[in-house]
Amino acid sequence: MRSYSPAETASRSGFSIDTLRYYEKIGLLSGIARDAAGRRVFTDDDLAWLGMLRCLRDTGMPIAELQRYAELVRGGDETTPKRIALLRAHDRRVEEQIARLREQQRKIQEKIHFYEDAAATAGPVADAAT
Repeated sequence: MRSYSPAETASRSGFSIDTLRYYEKIGLLSGIARDAAGRRVFTDDDLAWLGMLRCLRDTGMPIAELQRYAELVRGGDETTPKRIALLRAHDRRVEEQIARLREQQRKIQEKIHFYEDAAATAGPVADAAT
């Protein structure tokens, strides 16, 4: 298994070194190995875990919920039903967010079409409130 410095890990995960330290401090990263000089050394497994954290964080999961998820993962197989429930609840929130974004996108597209139509007729463009 490969090992990565904090800088390499930051680059590969998209998290800053400060965020990696913070995640370790609050328990989202646990069991991070240290080299002889005491520097953190990350593994492929750590990068995979960070990839999941990135996914959850980028989709709006709050830190407290990430901590709960990490706690459940560390709890072993008997926590699988709770992990499923937590991820399903988050998935529902993501679906709602996507639906809101789609509706907002439709409004943006309507406005684009409005401007394109106005530009095509070369008349003055009066911005409609809708």
